[in-house]
Amino acid sequence: MSTMLEVSDLRVYYGKVEGLHRASLKVGEGSIVTVIGPNGAGKTTLLGAIMGLLPCSGSVRYAGADLAGTSVEARVSMGLCLVPERRELFGELSVEDNLRLGAFQRIRRGERGLDADMEAVYARFPRLKERHTQLAATLSGGERQMLALGRALMAKPRLLMLDEPSLGLAPRIVREIFHIIADLRKTGVAILLVEQNARAALQVADYGYVLEPGEVALEGRSAELAENPRVAESYLGFAGKS
Repeated sequence: MSTMLEVSDLRVYYGKVEGLHRASLKVGEGSIVTVIGPNGAGKTTLLGAIMGLLPCSGSVRYAGADLAGTSVEARVSMGLCLVPERRELFGELSVEDNLRLGAFQRIRRGERGLDADMEAVYARFPRLKERHTQLAATLSGGERQMLALGRALMAKPRLLMLDEPSLGLAPRIVREIFHIIADLRKTGVAILLVEQNARAALQVADYGYVLEPGEVALEGRSAELAENPRVAESYLGFAGKS
């Protein structure tokens, strides 16, 4: 499996405070990699730095290319896409208009096939099809998360970064969202999943990293991390196997 994303010794400062300390991780092509950890550990900071939203030191390589000096817009054009924690939808626009905005860069390049891609998103998220003329602001929390995912897929990403996709959702909707995330593996897109719901994240991911304030404390295959006593006690709510 070739490496889609490689982050090495990433450091981010907020003034004189170091928000991320020499963090390193890899995401293989077509794999799901999760980053779990407590609030304030730097998970969102990590994604922001990879996306180019935050100044950082260290190295971020995507599909073999060094992203130093690469704008956010250029990263999106290269197939790097972030679904932020707050979803950041255009509430005054319809579901369909939000989806089309996800393909903005592709429209500018004159790409074809957008209607077929829209239908593929609707096939994956039937509720969005039912509500395609409805304003995004009127959707439920679960529907808004589906729209955020669908909008990202309209950009045809090679690497999809998800920041807390389960945040604020009812347990039944969380299960549905994680089923969708697992199913996205079939499309070939690589996924970097930042999530506080460690149990759900480790169930869908191939590999995981535990981020504890500012730095990577543990890493390993997801099944191995789930069996780790420290992870089980701190993040899964029960003592691990002895």
